[in-house]
Amino acid sequence: MTRNVHDEARQLISLGADLSDAQQSQLRKHLDECADCRKYRDSTGHVIRGLRSVPLAADARLVRATQMRVRFHASRMQEARQRLWFVGMACLGVGLSATLTAPFLWRMFTWIAASAGVSNPVWQEAGFALFWIAPALVVGLLLLARGAHLSNREERSRQWR
Repeated sequence: MTRNVHDEARQLISLGADLSDAQQSQLRKHLDECADCRKYRDSTGHVIRGLRSVPLAADARLVRATQMRVRFHASRMQEARQRLWFVGMACLGVGLSATLTAPFLWRMFTWIAASAGVSNPVWQEAGFALFWIAPALVVGLLLLARGAHLSNREERSRQWR
């Protein structure tokens, strides 16, 4: 189904300032030839100017409630940024400490294994589990517990809204 020229002109009029140069010239050309579309453009302009001239006033309670919600969400975003920064710094610290201590721990476990007469695969697995996996699990559990605590607090705060 093809649209007629008048419908296209009315759609271009409704777009207003969001027209390309080609669309503006097409609309101008059509408006020069069509009195009905010029009348539509003029009446649309009057309606838009009328709507823009009507002052809008919000109730003071609505303004305060909106401001309060905006401040609340801004503070939550700030807290989230701070937590993310803390987690990033913690990851950086863990990575640096693991990189710096790995050679020393390797030598220490080699010495302990040689003193105790334990084979290499046994002390390597035990050392890896003890100094790399166990701390990661403990930190993961602590972060999960902290996250559960935060989600419970958020749930309680939602109940009061």
